[in-house]
Amino acid sequence: MPRFLHLSDVHLGLDRYGSPERTRDFFEAFKDALKKYAIDAAVDFVLIVGDLFDDRNLLPPTLNQAQVCLQMLQEAGIPVLAIEGNHDNHPYGTETSWLRYLAEWGYLILLEPQEDARDETLIYEPWTPETRRGGYIDLDCGVRVLGSRWYGPAAPRAIERLAVGIRHLPPDPPYTVMMFHHGLKDQIARYTGALDYKDLLPLRQAGVDYLALGHIHKNYAVEGWVFNAGSVEANSIAENQQQTPRGVYLVELSPGEIQADLKQDYYQRPIFRLSLEAHKDQTEEDLIQAALTHIQAKNQSGQFRDALVELRIQGQVGFNRLNLNLRELESQLKQLTEALVFRLRYEVKGTEYETPIVFPGPWPPPRSAIETQVFTDLLAAHSAYCEQATQLTPGLMELKDKILEQESDAELYQRVQELLRVSKI
Repeated sequence: MPRFLHLSDVHLGLDRYGSPERTRDFFEAFKDALKKYAIDAAVDFVLIVGDLFDDRNLLPPTLNQAQVCLQMLQEAGIPVLAIEGNHDNHPYGTETSWLRYLAEWGYLILLEPQEDARDETLIYEPWTPETRRGGYIDLDCGVRVLGSRWYGPAAPRAIERLAVGIRHLPPDPPYTVMMFHHGLKDQIARYTGALDYKDLLPLRQAGVDYLALGHIHKNYAVEGWVFNAGSVEANSIAENQQQTPRGVYLVELSPGEIQADLKQDYYQRPIFRLSLEAHKDQTEEDLIQAALTHIQAKNQSGQFRDALVELRIQGQVGFNRLNLNLRELESQLKQLTEALVFRLRYEVKGTEYETPIVFPGPWPPPRSAIETQVFTDLLAAHSAYCEQATQLTPGLMELKDKILEQESDAELYQRVQELLRVSKI
């Protein structure tokens, strides 16, 4: 029975968080997954369903990383079949890409259907070792593998044309597998341009038994024939395994059955996402100490060391939210955790009061009544002064009048000191 490894979205060369170690993680994850679930598992072939690279413009070390991994498979006698994704496809108006370069040097087989400019049909020609070009290949293990390109918004129309091309092929081996770099709706939020499931049905009707998808970094499977492994390694802290499960598929085909096992036990950088609720009665110092204490409590076994860690502070604060030195706090937390990358998300809201003015006399109320309520609300919203809001309000109104009367800075400063002493009583 044929066995193969299906993976996608390797994103070699991804530079995020300004960490060379983090960039190397994508290479280590790719290499380890291939070692465990292709070479050690003795699969018949490997599928790379788009986005082997994170960018069309490669640095030499990134290309070398791809060559190292692909050479491992080459030495093990395992063919690699690939398609381009939106990150590594050839630029518009050109006929080459770094995947084409790897294909020309025999590291992988790049499967690309050709377009007939006369009638806009998509033609599947067999791949040949002489030309190193073609849209499909029939493997000795009894599997036909079909390629595709990155079609973007034109994907629904492209699927119809691909299905027509598949129907014109000669009789196929027992199993037909197709690679397609595109995502389905309702799998992740805020993703425009995704396909409806019904958009894929022409491929099933044309005889595709296993549709290997890429593009979305989250694992999912639909109706027993559509499979998306997810990215090999998390591209950001937001893609931790709890919220965005991902991995590689080890697949075995048998008559009437597809066994696709998601494998996740390979090298991946640990990710931790934490949250802390702020309260309006906390001072800035209280909130800083709460963050440090929270991190210490969660890190008792030292699992944050060399990991990716995020702390999200949310809730309501009783001080000007902009007064907190986020850079300094983030630096403290990174040093405390010894994390490779530490990110602080500060999503608090300030406290605001809007008390209706109740005035027994004729409307509108006098200016003094309005000012009294405004100053009282401002003080009540600040954690350091809320309990003395009523007591301090007359002093603030007096201070406002002195400023308008242009009293000296020394006198104003003296009055502020008197008010601050009152607030501490």
